[in-house]
Amino acid sequence: MVCLGNICRSPLAEGILQKKADEAGLNWTVESAGTNGFHCGEAPHHLSQKIAKANGVDISRQISRRFTAEDFSQYDKIYAMADDVAMEIKKIAGQKFNNDKVDYFLNELEPGSNSNVPDPWYGDEDGYVEVYKLID
Repeated sequence: MVCLGNICRSPLAEGILQKKADEAGLNWTVESAGTNGFHCGEAPHHLSQKIAKANGVDISRQISRRFTAEDFSQYDKIYAMADDVAMEIKKIAGQKFNNDKVDYFLNELEPGSNSNVPDPWYGDEDGYVEVYKLID
């Protein structure tokens, strides 16, 4: 799960998908990252944490990190939250880019739509609620 700063959208996606995988008895490791390093080492945004907790998902122990080309070796699937993120993933990966591993997150719900998960960073709590609903 990859977004811009790894503090709003992708931590929610990581938490939601990991919880669903665990509940389904799947032995999956779900992680998230950001394409920039502005928030490396930080916990998810307080509103992401609040909305997740209100829905029974604990993301408080997540720590923001930057997406790297090595992630293509580590993960089976890489989901971009938006167009700009998908482009940055390709730039960061360079020669290691593998188109078969990358997709837009919302293509799981609407195949081929390449729809963006909106970034709630500049908005209020309602934006985080909407992002949670969209991801869930």
